[in-house]
Amino acid sequence: MPTRDLYTHTPDDPIWSVPASGAARFSWDYDEGRDRLLALYQKGKDKQWDGAKRIDWDLEVDPCDALGTPDEALSLYGTRHWAKMTEKDKGELRRHFSSWQFSQFLHGEQGAMVCAARIVESVPDLDAKFYSATQTMDEARHAEIFARFLHEKVGMLYPINDSLQGLLGDTLRDSRWDMPYLGMQVLIEGLALAAFGMIRDTTPKPLPRQILAYVMQDEARHVAFGRMALRDYYKQLTDAELREREEFVIEGCYLMRDRIRGMEVLENFGIPRQEAHEYLEKSEFLHLFRKLLFSRIVPCVKDIGLWGRRLQQAYVDMGVLELGDADLDLLMSQDEEVAEQLDHERFAAEEERRAAEVEEAIAQGGN
Repeated sequence: MPTRDLYTHTPDDPIWSVPASGAARFSWDYDEGRDRLLALYQKGKDKQWDGAKRIDWDLEVDPCDALGTPDEALSLYGTRHWAKMTEKDKGELRRHFSSWQFSQFLHGEQGAMVCAARIVESVPDLDAKFYSATQTMDEARHAEIFARFLHEKVGMLYPINDSLQGLLGDTLRDSRWDMPYLGMQVLIEGLALAAFGMIRDTTPKPLPRQILAYVMQDEARHVAFGRMALRDYYKQLTDAELREREEFVIEGCYLMRDRIRGMEVLENFGIPRQEAHEYLEKSEFLHLFRKLLFSRIVPCVKDIGLWGRRLQQAYVDMGVLELGDADLDLLMSQDEEVAEQLDHERFAAEEERRAAEVEEAIAQGGN
């Protein structure tokens, strides 16, 4: 079925054109480059995988319970609307929320693919161009996987959230070569990683867990790349230039915290906007998510050298300043380990099944 037939409502622009600015930069320096970045590039080449083969697409998914979301995590739970809903209505609500979440993942991954391609074009260093080329392929794979999950397993898509689209547009329109790193690698992908991790670690459903674990394994490299490139570059900037980037981070963080929360789903269920806003603000699940949202962003921002007084005060206001001391390397290594352990469990079980089939065939042949 065509994608346009699966959208809850038709996107405003079938093709979103973002005017590009800035220079394409060529480097004639073909020396080896930075060891750490080239090692990451080698890892990016070694870790390429095929989403059609590594993921078990034969696993069944109930569209009305795709993620195993508990009642308490739904923002209408406990309201007057919830009391009137049938079990079928509640299942449809779950379907809409999972569709909304994975649709934003899908749109964000397409944005990441475009930003990675923009980095290949604009970054001045050849070693960074090499790595960005592998990331572009990673993001294409992620978009392919999320699109397949929504088409084949959920059967519904949501258009891109207005605020996510606005942040992505601001990131792409900026002519400074480091802004795709900052907007995408740090903010948008930091948000995505927090959401991925929360679902990966709580869902009892094997297919979305596989998808998110494998995507997060790639993203661990992407964040490491952004940190390396920006940390080196931001050491060279003036205080005024650093403040400009800190203001971008502050605005982006408030935007993501306050505006990317699933309001569209409640409006689709006929909840007036003001009432929907009140339900979302009272949601304990949303408050927890907002805290987790910054678990990847704050330590990364601090690590790359954006830690001025105004930025720290913004994080105090959000109640997340202490996350700046989180061990980002540990979080990323854990993402790698989860994916590798999942592979081990899945393929070990497959080997055992095949061995049992062989033994059974041998036994039958001897009879």
